[in-house]
Amino acid sequence: MERMYIALKPIGRVRSHIKNTPKPEYDWSDVVSEIEVLPLWQEGLFGLEHYSHITVIYWAHKATDRTKMALRVRYRGDPALPEVGVFASRSPYRPNPLCIKVAKLLSVDRNILQVRNLDALDGTPVVDIKPFIPTNDAPINAHVPDWNQHNHENTEHTAHI
Repeated sequence: MERMYIALKPIGRVRSHIKNTPKPEYDWSDVVSEIEVLPLWQEGLFGLEHYSHITVIYWAHKATDRTKMALRVRYRGDPALPEVGVFASRSPYRPNPLCIKVAKLLSVDRNILQVRNLDALDGTPVVDIKPFIPTNDAPINAHVPDWNQHNHENTEHTAHI
């Protein structure tokens, strides 16, 4: 297969009091942050305020240490859990550190979105924003391995792609 290169252009940045990567067990559920969308894209936010949650796609810009990228990992580095491939994990250390998170949309004020439960650091480039639509985004009968059941008790969905 021929190698292809893709250029992504951020539509905005995250503004948060979280400046550096916290420990893996850090609880993001009450973290309130802002997404500052570039004025060029502000009109694209029209109608977003009618949704309770949004899906934020962002670039994990601080997950660049190639020595931390491995093709086999353990969830949050926990040696008690089974080893899985990086594509069967949520590790931000991957060939393309794209992350996706469903966050509670608190407000929209011109080009500023206030959100809760976005696990992104201050300055994180945002690649895209989509409304969270349960009928599209929460598949019926989805399942995860038994060892990962505890990770899905929270109603705020988390997913890093």
